[in-house]
Amino acid sequence: MIVKPFEQVVAEHGPMVLRVCRALLGPADAEDAWSETFLAALKAYPELPADANVQAWLVTIAHRKAVDVTRAQARHPIPVEEVPDRPGHAHAWHGDLWDALARLPDKQRLAVAYHYLAGLPYREIAEITGGTAEAARRAAADGVKALRAGYPLEGAHP
Repeated sequence: MIVKPFEQVVAEHGPMVLRVCRALLGPADAEDAWSETFLAALKAYPELPADANVQAWLVTIAHRKAVDVTRAQARHPIPVEEVPDRPGHAHAWHGDLWDALARLPDKQRLAVAYHYLAGLPYREIAEITGGTAEAARRAAADGVKALRAGYPLEGAHP
């Protein structure tokens, strides 16, 4: 038996799910993924066990919705003004934090988003992404290290 009304679940976990969606997809697609996450959650909520970790459950749904969006985007051409002679490789870390996060390898980006934005323990991250808690911890640490390298703290000395 579920105690909380679904509206309360949205109010409590909505901002966290939006942060995760932004980290996974960027600001342009985050709100749609957020909406899709909560639509799917609303349908499944009545069957959710009372002792379920609602936060981890929502992150799992958001993860799946982000995968769906990413797959759909991969099937669509991206319009550009000029077609380059060969693909370029931009290694610069300028831009906002989303740009830096988007440049991380998938496992690092997911581990950083799920641990630092959603607050999930590494064990639950491993369940969502596959692998072990140790691998999720390492991916998060490597991701944060890469982000720090691209965004050194003001006043920090190397």
